[in-house]
Order: sequence, then C-alpha cells, then structure tokens
Amino acid sequence: MKKEWYTYFVLFALLLCVGVFVPLLINFNKPSQSLKKIQKTPERIVSLAPNLTEILFALGLDEKIVAVSNDSDYPLKAANKQKIGTFWQPNTEAIIASKPELVVTLWFEQQKAVADSLRRLGYQVLTVRIEKIPELLAAIQEIGTATGCQQHAAQLVENIHNRLNDLQSKLVSADKVKVLWVVQAEPLRVAGRDTFINELIELAGGENAIGQTIQQYPPISTEELLACGAETIIQSAMGKSNMAEQQKASERFWGRWPNLPAVKNNKIYVVEPDTVVRLGPRLCQGIELIAHCLHPDIIRRKHNGSQQTR
Repeated sequence: MKKEWYTYFVLFALLLCVGVFVPLLINFNKPSQSLKKIQKTPERIVSLAPNLTEILFALGLDEKIVAVSNDSDYPLKAANKQKIGTFWQPNTEAIIASKPELVVTLWFEQQKAVADSLRRLGYQVLTVRIEKIPELLAAIQEIGTATGCQQHAAQLVENIHNRLNDLQSKLVSADKVKVLWVVQAEPLRVAGRDTFINELIELAGGENAIGQTIQQYPPISTEELLACGAETIIQSAMGKSNMAEQQKASERFWGRWPNLPAVKNNKIYVVEPDTVVRLGPRLCQGIELIAHCLHPDIIRRKHNGSQQTR
C-alpha cells in the first residue's frame, strides 16, 4: 500500500484514539468543558465527523440530520445526506448552505477554526472531545442533551457499559495474548501503550507486545519485532475493498519472520477499519471483533458484515 495511506491512518488514529482502561468508565458522567448551552432543540443538525454522525443516528435523529462529513459512511443512510467537506477540511460555505440549527464538531484545530467562525456568525455549535471511552460516553450524553434526546443517550451509554461488562466477564479467566497492532508496515510502526488501540487490546483480553514507548505510535526495528514475542498480529485494513487480498498480502509480508509466534501459528488478522478505529457507538462491536481474534474459543464471531478476514 502507498505510504501516504498509512500516514493518513496514523494521523486519524492519533486524533480519534488515546487509551484508558475500563475502570475509568465510572467517570463517564463528567461533561467536557466544550459543552455550550443550546438555546432550543434543533431541527436541522450537521455533523463534521463520522463518529459524530454515528452517534446522532444512534440517538434516533435520522430525520433531523441534514448534512454530514464526506467520510460519514455508517449507517448506510448517512450516504444519502448532504456532504459538507472532509473530516480534515470542513467546508464552511457548505455548512451554512445546509441551514443548520446545530453543528456538532470535534475539538482538533481544523474543526475548531470552522466552529469558531460559525459561532461568530451566530450559529449554535457543540464541540466535543473524544479521545477515550469515558469521553465518548460523556459526548453521547452532551449530544443527547443538546438535541433533546437525553433518555436515548442515557440508554445508549448504559447499553455500551453493559456490553463491556459482559465481555469482561467472559474473558476474566482467559490468558492474556501478546498483541502487535500494526499501523504501518514499511517502515514498521505499531500502536504503543499510551493509545486508544492499547485499550482495545486490553478490553479484548490481550496485552500489548510492545512495552512503554515515548511515541504513541513508534517505529520499531527488526530486533525489537523479534524480541516482542507477539502471539497475534492485527492490522487495520486500508479501506474496505479487497479485504481478502489485503489479508494475503499481510501474510506474505509477515512470512519473512517465520519464527515469530504469531507467524508460526498463523495468527495474523486484517480487520475492517472503521468498526475498530472509529470511537463511536460501535465500540463494543470493535472490541468483540478483536476478542474473537484473540480468544475464538470464548468469543463467537457475529455475522454482521463487519468482521476480520481470514
């Protein structure tokens, strides 16, 4: 795959993903400092990020969503909504043309600049920060409050919490599997421990094969690769097409290190990216997907169109 695609994934993961562990879920009621008082319940809502779009749909706001970011592709109904630019470069003119009563944005610089411009023009804007699971749950509540869907939001948060607890109860006695999560193959770059990906690994019954690192997504040498003793290798697919070919290509690539336990035991997985990397309502589905890679004897794969390829 072209290096720029790998770079895009790393940047996207850095923006959407930083890790904590499941006990921190007890803090999910703490609102972010970006919550603004909404003057009235909005009837026309615009989303500037795919995970925000998923949250809005999960709250039952389909009919009120008038425009979404170009990369909002789930659920399928999102594809029929008006588009207002990319995740990285929202189009202010397109947003205004959609006549929004509420614009929901993420905190990072490109979207912050657009949010500030819209506020100066008098538009209602809700900016949320979603780097961790507690922040995701808090954001769901904030969006629910801003859109008049408090009960739906509370139920969604409870459902996520319950599914996480159920998954942990199934995996409580499982042996931890050493996981190498690859975000870039050449040069080799992996997810470190101070990442949202690390949280997914731990919640799925694994442990990161990489120790503490300065960088969140560090490059590693061949010596470090062989020393880590990874028992399972997981790569996020580059897009959703040609998944079988991506799986074969990954197996060929890792075949150059036949003594690595994951390679020796054929524990190499290419997983559909959005379900895993996108921090939104499908969080538990992504964790279950990973857990199936690590503990297939405990976690049975659900045939819902969002699984890993083998």
